Amino acid sequence: MRVIIPVENELGLAAPRSGHFGHAAYFTVATIDNGEVTSVETIKNVDHDQAGCAGVIDFALSQNVDAIIATGMGMPPFTRFTAADVTVYAERETPLAGDVLAKFVAGEVSPMDPEAACRH
Repeated sequence: MRVIIPVENELGLAAPRSGHFGHAAYFTVATIDNGEVTSVETIKNVDHDQAGCAGVIDFALSQNVDAIIATGMGMPPFTRFTAADVTVYAERETPLAGDVLAKFVAGEVSPMDPEAACRH
């Protein structure tokens, strides 16, 4: 399973999570096999101002991920991810990518409720 986490910098698991999916500077991408993280990479995101929200979504989907863990997102990205069979998870309390990934592996992160989508 490949999981993508929007983050603020290139520090991988030590990166602070981005509060806004579409404007994340980077993504931390982890591969999980049999309940263990087997690899982690950091990928620079496309520029939201140049690519737009659709461009950011397309870029994230191009990483062949199965899930995204975000602090939140709007309905257009939520709909695009779920239509592409990418499960959207929401976790708003944990500041670092590595810590939220540990919670995810432990089964402590729930799928995002579409009613909680950002409405801006």
